Amino acid sequence: MELKILSAAIKLSSPATREFWEIPILFEDEHLLALDKPAGLPTSPDRLDPERPNLMKLLHSAIADAKPWARERGLDYLMNAHRLDSDTSGVILLAKNKPMLIALANLFGSEKPVKKYTTLVSGEPPENQFEVDAKLAPHPVKIGLMCVDSKNGKKSKTRFEVLEAFSRCGYTLLKCEPLTERTHQIRVHLRYAGFPIVGDGLYGGKPLWLSRLKPNYRLKPGHEERPLFSRVALHAEELSLPHPVTGATVTITAPWPKDLKVAVKYLRQFAK
Repeated sequence: MELKILSAAIKLSSPATREFWEIPILFEDEHLLALDKPAGLPTSPDRLDPERPNLMKLLHSAIADAKPWARERGLDYLMNAHRLDSDTSGVILLAKNKPMLIALANLFGSEKPVKKYTTLVSGEPPENQFEVDAKLAPHPVKIGLMCVDSKNGKKSKTRFEVLEAFSRCGYTLLKCEPLTERTHQIRVHLRYAGFPIVGDGLYGGKPLWLSRLKPNYRLKPGHEERPLFSRVALHAEELSLPHPVTGATVTITAPWPKDLKVAVKYLRQFAK
């Protein structure tokens, strides 16, 4: 029997914006496909900017055009089982057929999948482990934002664990495990706890600058400093769930993106 070698990455492009993505495949079988979503690419259409490229539209266009990666798999269907915010990188799981999508929807609805995120925040939690149990609801005035609302909000709970503290400059690397799945849950819970995510301007986070970390920082004449981290510093590092067909536990991990690696490298060098 001939062994068919499938591509280890999916190539997508947007002619309208002249953008190109090569997205690594993290896990695949005949039912499921997990990708390492890059930061800056929305999962689905942006309500405020519907013409902006998004992952699902690009995937569906590539399948319709029978691009090599789709043709070699015989794909005619692909749908996301959950969403990641535009700026969030990491594991996103897709179903290759409608029955599998329904099965995944039931799994996610039962909160059986375990999601683990890594984030960089401003401030230092007083304890190595803590929880935020605060109901969330859409912001009453600002469209697209969420807020803590103890009266009208939906139950929302997130566990946090300190991975590494950078005490000299007041930053902390955290592991986050959302026990419910609400829009912007981790971001809002961290702001509510007093530790906004680096780069999260919507919820009080500020960019990370090397000039604030490195003693005697000098910028070359005529150059403008760029932040080490200007996007939301949130990475979906791990997803673990029972396979809808086999029942076996499937654990999918995504390596840190380059910007997170660089930021942590400089924090370890200058902020310990």
